[in-house]
Amino acid sequence: MFQFFESAGIALRAIWEYKLRSFLTVLGNIVAVTSIIAIVSLVQGMNQYVTTAVLSSVGADNFTIQRTPVIRTAEDEDRVRNNPRITLDEAQAVRKASDNIAAVDAEAGASARLQYGSQSVDGVQIQGVTRDYILLPTFNAEQGRLINPVEIDRARPVTVLGYDAADRLFGPINPLDKDIEINGHHFTVIGVSEKKGSAFGQSQDEFAIIAMGQFRKLFGSRPFGLQLVVKPRRPELINVAMDDATVALRAQRRLKPKDRDNFGIFTSDTLLGIYHTATNGIFAILIGVVALSLVVGGIVIMNIMLMVVSERTREIGLRKALGARRRDIVWQILTESVTLSTMGGFIGTFLGFVAAIIISKLSPLPAAVQWWSVLIGIGITAMVGLFFGLYPAMRAAKLDPIEALRRE
Repeated sequence: MFQFFESAGIALRAIWEYKLRSFLTVLGNIVAVTSIIAIVSLVQGMNQYVTTAVLSSVGADNFTIQRTPVIRTAEDEDRVRNNPRITLDEAQAVRKASDNIAAVDAEAGASARLQYGSQSVDGVQIQGVTRDYILLPTFNAEQGRLINPVEIDRARPVTVLGYDAADRLFGPINPLDKDIEINGHHFTVIGVSEKKGSAFGQSQDEFAIIAMGQFRKLFGSRPFGLQLVVKPRRPELINVAMDDATVALRAQRRLKPKDRDNFGIFTSDTLLGIYHTATNGIFAILIGVVALSLVVGGIVIMNIMLMVVSERTREIGLRKALGARRRDIVWQILTESVTLSTMGGFIGTFLGFVAAIIISKLSPLPAAVQWWSVLIGIGITAMVGLFFGLYPAMRAAKLDPIEALRRE
C-alpha cells in the first residue's frame, strides 16, 4: 500500500511539473468521459421522465384498450387500418364481463378554444370522461373538486381545468364557480388540477375535463380517439382482467375463434417496453461511438508513458541496481499511468455533469445525475490507464540496469 501511495505521489508531482503535457495527455479521456457522463445523465433523465409520464397517464396497475395494437411494420398498419372504433357500449360490456374489473373509464380527447371574458386560450386538450374516471389515480383536483358520477351521467356543463389553462385564463382570479366557453358552449369551473409540468417544452397542464355527454355534443357522437382505461380490483389480477376484457370485446364484436383481435390492449409495461426497444439501440450506439475516443486517449497515454520511461532510464536503472525487482518497476509505471488517466476521469466526470445540467436548462431534454455513473467514469479511465500503461511498464521492467546507467 505504501508503494502505491509513493508511486501515486511521484505521478502527481510529474503531472504538476509538466502541467501542459499532462493536460494534453488526458484531454482525450476528459472529452470521452465528459460525453459519456452527459449522455448517460440525459438518457437516465429521459427514462425517468417517460416512466413517470406513462405511469401518470395509464397507471401502474391499469391497462388501456385502444382501436389499434402496436404497429411495427407496414403490414401491421394495413391489417389494422379498418379496425372499428371503440364504443361506449363496449365499455359497458367490459365493465359487466368480469368481477375482476373494478372500473372502466371511456376517455376521448380533442383540441378546442377556451374563453373567459376577453381572455382566451387556443389548442387546449379537452378530455371527455365517463363516471368511473373518478376511481382512477390519474385525475385529481388541487382546488375545488372533480366532476361527480351524477354530473357525468346527466352530462352537466361543468369542467375541471388543468393548472396552466386556469392560470392563463384567470391569472390571479379564483377560477372556481366561474363560467367559461369551450368552443362557444358555457361550462362552470368546479376544480383545478394539480400542476404536472411540461414535456419536451410542451405544457401538460393545458386541458379541461368534461363529461362524455358534453364531449359528444361538442365533437360528435362517435369520438374517433375513444379509448378505455380499465382498473382491476387488485393489482395482481391485471392479467386475469385483461383476459376477461379480451373475451368481452371479442364477444361484443362477434369475432370467430380464428379471427385476430381487432383492438389493442396496453399496460404501462407494454408502453415502456416499446420505448426501450426503440431507444436502447440508439443510446448504445451513441455511447459506443463516444467511447472510441477513450481508445485514442489510451494510446496517447501509452505514448507519453513510453516517453517518460525513456526520460527516466537512468532512474529506473539505478533503482534496479539498488535491488528493485521487475514487479516493483511495473507497479510504479502502472500506478503513474492509472493516476494520470484517472485525473482525466475526475475532470471529465465533473464536466459531464455540468454539461448535462446546462443542456437540461437550455433545452426540453431532462437530465438525471446518477451516483453509479461517477463510478463508471472513474472506473473506465482507471482501466484505460491500466491497459495502455502495461506495455510501457513491461518495457521499463526489462531494461538492463548496466545499460540504463550508461545513458545520460
